[in-house]
Amino acid sequence: MMKGKTTFCVIGWLLTGLTRAALAENSSPEATRPSTASALTARVFAARDGQATTAFKPDAERIKAMVASALTNLTAKPTVAEAWRSVAHTNEVIGIKVYSVPGPNVGTRKAVVAAVVEGLLDAGFPNNNIIVWDRYTAHLRLAGFMELAERYGVRVEGAVDAGFDAKTYYDTALIGSLVYGDLEFGSKDEASGRRSHVSKLVTQGMTKIINIPPLLNHNSASTTGNLFSLALGSVDNLIRFETGPARIATAVPEIYALPALSDRVVLGITDALVAQYQGEDLSMLHYAVALNEIWMSRDPVALDALASEKLEKLRQSRGSVEIPVNWDLYKNAELLQLGVADTKRIQTINLQP
Repeated sequence: MMKGKTTFCVIGWLLTGLTRAALAENSSPEATRPSTASALTARVFAARDGQATTAFKPDAERIKAMVASALTNLTAKPTVAEAWRSVAHTNEVIGIKVYSVPGPNVGTRKAVVAAVVEGLLDAGFPNNNIIVWDRYTAHLRLAGFMELAERYGVRVEGAVDAGFDAKTYYDTALIGSLVYGDLEFGSKDEASGRRSHVSKLVTQGMTKIINIPPLLNHNSASTTGNLFSLALGSVDNLIRFETGPARIATAVPEIYALPALSDRVVLGITDALVAQYQGEDLSMLHYAVALNEIWMSRDPVALDALASEKLEKLRQSRGSVEIPVNWDLYKNAELLQLGVADTKRIQTINLQP
């Protein structure tokens, strides 16, 4: 089988009025991907326990039970250990992607990640093969994730600190303003600034990804969810995408669709214990509601579409500032066959304690 750089184009992109872009990856031309967008429905399992948080503080044991309930129902396995072994083989290196920049209150909560880590360890995954990661190690430290490394012996690492892979990248004609840390910073190559390279932590450091974003608003992407968190947490040369919703709607699904990213994702978990509907990466609990829920699915688009819709309804019910949902992002993700964007075609299975 031939190996080499393969370029992927978005079919029908002109119909959306968006810019064509190429997806470059050091992979086989014959590689295929799941066609979830053609399915009539997606399924999301939502575990709820009204006592999972008290004054926004998580109850670790209740959250562990919620994760177990969602997982065993999603996988149709009788035990948590069997469920985790159906998600990945025990010899895989599992990267647990969190969103840590907002800190412990409205970013991914440590208790949710701990429940996943404990489940993987109990299922026979070696602790050194489990990596809790995000874009920056400093954010992980401030959010308290280093404590998990000490408690369980797992690794906690930052994508930027690992460096970027010159052979695996997203390529588009939109030129970026390169900054220190970007792979091509200081390069005189005429093509410099067109590419966003994937972190070596992903391409060389892990074989599977479990994505755990919080239920938190983002003014351009609608939510810092499964798509946004993984896509922009994994690559360099980001400034060019951060000028508004249109560029985010193009770049996020196309970066996520890189085989180096999407082919590694085996599970999405939305930390919906607390929903902050305004404030983005700032911890503003006066704009937050305790939902006490954990959402789980194999469909990242469905999870994010439901999250965006929920955050919009919370803003409306509380008379908050209007922040339009970036539905183009999710429609584009569906065009790329990443999942189901229409919330009417998403089946939510509610699970009670």
